[in-house]
Amino acid sequence: MGRPKPFRLWFYLRTGYAVYFTFIFASVNVMTVTYYLAIENLPILKEVFPAFTDYVLTLLIVGIPVLVLTGWIHFRRSTAFKSEAEINVESNPYQFKLPPGWWLHVIMPFFLQTTKTLVKLSNKESLTDKDMNDINELQKKMEHLLKGGYVGDYRQKDFIDKSKME
Repeated sequence: MGRPKPFRLWFYLRTGYAVYFTFIFASVNVMTVTYYLAIENLPILKEVFPAFTDYVLTLLIVGIPVLVLTGWIHFRRSTAFKSEAEINVESNPYQFKLPPGWWLHVIMPFFLQTTKTLVKLSNKESLTDKDMNDINELQKKMEHLLKGGYVGDYRQKDFIDKSKME
């Protein structure tokens, strides 16, 4: 893979910022702003949360379970996540075609060769030398994958046959 490319670094930066930094920063910001602008100015709430640490501890003890429950509801009980998943399926071309890599170079050719072989055997035909060579090549690719190797070339720009996309 070589040196990291600028856009790869950009992707890592955006992920680190969006997923981790902004989450922590926003949480601290919300706690600070709500305490010092709302709670400190309302005597009733100031009695419940006399110090900032009391407020933070209460938010952590109550807030984390509430947020976990909200996330659980989002994924398990509401239609929001189902709608997101539907949109992802509709917009992802690989839901409707073979993805490049081992599926395209090993698994689907193996399934095809298996069905061809089954048809020949059920018709009492013998396998040709070409059939045996194809099977041996597929077995070599499978063994290569089992040992942690790669098939295909993901770095090649045109590793997908564009004419077969439609």
